[in-house]
Amino acid sequence: MLDRNRVVASLESKREKFTGYNADFLAEQARLAELFDRFRRKSAAELAAAIEETGEEWPGSLPTPDIDAADGMRMAFGQSWQNHQAARAWAVEVLTGSPVIAVDGSQITPTKDFSVPVGAVQVGWFVNEHQPASPGAQNYVKDVYFEVLAPSELGEEDERNAEGDFPDWRVNQRRFVLECEKLCDLMDEYSSRPEAERPLCFFDGSFIISFAGQLPENRARAYVEAVDRLLQRSQATRTPVVGFVDSSYSQDVVTLLNILDSRARITRSRDAHLFSRILPNWGDRSALFLCARRDSLNLEPARYTKAPFYKDVAFTYVKLVSDRPPARLEMPRWILEAGRAEEIIDRVRAESVVGVGYPYAIETADAVAVISQQDRERFYRILQEFLEESDILLSTARKMRSKQQRR
Repeated sequence: MLDRNRVVASLESKREKFTGYNADFLAEQARLAELFDRFRRKSAAELAAAIEETGEEWPGSLPTPDIDAADGMRMAFGQSWQNHQAARAWAVEVLTGSPVIAVDGSQITPTKDFSVPVGAVQVGWFVNEHQPASPGAQNYVKDVYFEVLAPSELGEEDERNAEGDFPDWRVNQRRFVLECEKLCDLMDEYSSRPEAERPLCFFDGSFIISFAGQLPENRARAYVEAVDRLLQRSQATRTPVVGFVDSSYSQDVVTLLNILDSRARITRSRDAHLFSRILPNWGDRSALFLCARRDSLNLEPARYTKAPFYKDVAFTYVKLVSDRPPARLEMPRWILEAGRAEEIIDRVRAESVVGVGYPYAIETADAVAVISQQDRERFYRILQEFLEESDILLSTARKMRSKQQRR
């Protein structure tokens, strides 16, 4: 049990550390405000020339012509409503006739409560045609794919830890790959439609997978190849896909600011907070940039296959909730070059109106895919029955048996 008095006493003993951190952050914010005000007055050509002068191949981000169409890096949404009902009416107008797809996943990782190691992945998808349904019919699809990972698919014996447990990484990797593969399959399924009628596909997360650069080659390669295939399939089928990051900690534009001014020394601020200063109204967005993040997947010499797609990913920040920093939206470069960026961002805005600040399609896919605690317990009961029927030797931890007896 947590003792409040002890927590308070410990916090009091560290007061100076907290106040010092806050003072440093406020000082950085003051430097950043001045630096960013100068930065956002530059044209795309001026920024490109300044970046070229530095000789940096991976300066964090690269300008696009969208910057010249913006007002100081800000693209005002230009619409407002008196109430949510009016906002929903706008959203319905935007979404009607424009299909949307979202995919999400959940997983069950190996547990030492069972002597037989097993994992599982569930991927769920939601397809909304955004068309009025005829009587007795529905215009949406909710479905799941479930896959068990047997002991041989969880790793080699030498991968086990000191307690004999398999690590979780193979299950997590499989979930990520399956989510990307399902989006590719759905893009193919709708590719015969006229281009204007192809769905907007949501990927819940970022295409810029810096975390993979911290992994060994055998773990990282699958992530790189999955995202690369997804983005290539989007371009090949001309099906738009958007990576949605609700709470982004990326520093791609901040990195560019630091490179263009070596005295900047901005370390704690994030792009989302940077743009939050200039996006006062709901729906406002930043200008689009191309991602040129310098991470382990792009360093020379590369330890393994590079992430070849970073500079083919455009990103923007959009204000979708009044009291939170803007969300980061990512999209393949071809959407920007095809002149469809604003159309796609409008559809994201509309989905966020329906979802009250978060795209409804992603929320729904998450609800379809989620594996609850009750689901996990049901899975283990089914697993136990299967192993017993198959005459496979099984032992369970006392804690697991106690849970089952209580239920």
